[in-house]
Amino acid sequence: MASPSFPILVVAPERVDDAILASGLIRTLADEVSHSSFTVAAGAEAAPLFRDIPGLDRIIPFEAGRGALHWFGLWRQVRRRRWGLVLDMRGSRLARFLHARRRGVRKPLNPALEPVHKVVEAARVLRIDDVPPAPFLFVSDETQAKADALLKGEGPILAVSPAADWVGKTWPAERFAIAVAELLAPGGPLPGGRLLLLGKNEDRWATETVRRVTARGRMIDLVGKVDLLTAYACLKRARLFIGNETPFMHLAAAAGAPTLGLFGPSDERLYAPWGERAVALRGPRSFEQFKALDPTFSLAVNHMQDLTTAKVVAAARTLLDATADIDKDDHG
Repeated sequence: MASPSFPILVVAPERVDDAILASGLIRTLADEVSHSSFTVAAGAEAAPLFRDIPGLDRIIPFEAGRGALHWFGLWRQVRRRRWGLVLDMRGSRLARFLHARRRGVRKPLNPALEPVHKVVEAARVLRIDDVPPAPFLFVSDETQAKADALLKGEGPILAVSPAADWVGKTWPAERFAIAVAELLAPGGPLPGGRLLLLGKNEDRWATETVRRVTARGRMIDLVGKVDLLTAYACLKRARLFIGNETPFMHLAAAAGAPTLGLFGPSDERLYAPWGERAVALRGPRSFEQFKALDPTFSLAVNHMQDLTTAKVVAAARTLLDATADIDKDDHG
């Protein structure tokens, strides 16, 4: 007789980067809970991240709206099931109104306390923050094969995501272009390498300048062409990633690619790329200095001008040297 499943409802974080950083919890549950099955409520952009989870029952589209109607709608879809665990990463009261053997609900942090990285904050929901699970996304053979087909070719891959959701934390595109040209030059650390461009469709304004410095045959342009899980599978093959603090940066670090995250008015104590091969780099000004200058982080001003191209290229070279033992079969 088959053992009964242990149904788990996961309400994913609203922000995509938070969803990536909390993803290690699902892997932990899949590894440690026998016969687990998963239902994930997630926004449209984050939903593809979860499609290859083993034992996935269902992904429920869930977008925040005004009032509490969206919560009522979700409750109506999940209320009839007896859950083994309800894991609510949005900190709502939903779990109180469901049949569940166990509940894990994110609690808001006290802003007066020392900032806590989002990976650690997520781990506290299951009380495993002493050894917080690293971000991890399940990738099916089909998804990986699709990614590998997109990357077909020879030479190490330099992945770059030069856009961001706000001009204030966007390193200038022309500096990305200069850094890419130096790293891929015949005398650079990645001679014969290829450029992988990643971003959303609306990011083309930032990627066009970078695209021009690479020969067409050495460029893999996936801007606006793949979902986040396919991008993650592609990044598993990257020799180096350079980008602003965005979901693509967190995907790269989670994929195990050496990751150089560029920071200005973003707090690396909360959002540094997570992993032994990941580095957060900033110019001479601290996050607190940016906050004093732009308290609401709403000025239409590029705050990343003081991070020089020379510093980024030097950090990239150092990271490449430190990760020289990477398996060539996995990273081009």
